[in-house]
Amino acid sequence: MNMSEAIDKQNIIADYKTHDSDTGSCEVQIALLSARIAHLTDHLRSHRKDFHSRRGLIKMTSRRRKLLDYLKRHDLDKYTEIIQRLNLRR
Repeated sequence: MNMSEAIDKQNIIADYKTHDSDTGSCEVQIALLSARIAHLTDHLRSHRKDFHSRRGLIKMTSRRRKLLDYLKRHDLDKYTEIIQRLNLRR
């Protein structure tokens, strides 16, 4: 299974976009990263010694953390909304 088959980017973008042509806002980027992180976490459960993918996972989680911190600084309401929608703990 390819990662593009597991993650439906268009549906995620449609769910989290703020306006019609939005594809790169913080909310969309955080949602896409969360989907990729969930997919890669499932992969690493069955392939425990795949350290290259583990490094990519760590980079993705840190990028998501930075985007969440930015969103928290600039718009606290959107931050709390996206935390609840994605079931992230923080």
